[in-house]
Amino acid sequence: MNVGVFLGLIILAILVGIMGYNFGKQDKETKIANIKQWLKLAVVEAEKALGSGTGQLKLRYVYDLAVKQFPWIVTLVTFEVFSGWVDEALDWMRDQLKQNAAIEGYTMNRE
Repeated sequence: MNVGVFLGLIILAILVGIMGYNFGKQDKETKIANIKQWLKLAVVEAEKALGSGTGQLKLRYVYDLAVKQFPWIVTLVTFEVFSGWVDEALDWMRDQLKQNAAIEGYTMNRE
């Protein structure tokens, strides 16, 4: 393996560790607020991937993304609480789709 690639991987691992450590030090309310902000992006991505009218499928898609991003979430938050957070993010997204043509265009541009 190239020494530069090896050093790059070590630096990346250290940065990920620092980010995880800093996230772990945050209080519960800050963690929840960060997750809720992340969920806004996740529901937009789910809307783009699956379209409207796919409620339960979209919820599962967002949940799977969240578990990949925050593996510990399954042990600390019930699915019902998570579903409520997703509903809040979906309400935000619906407002954004009405007010922001760029977001609407993004979600309609499915690949």
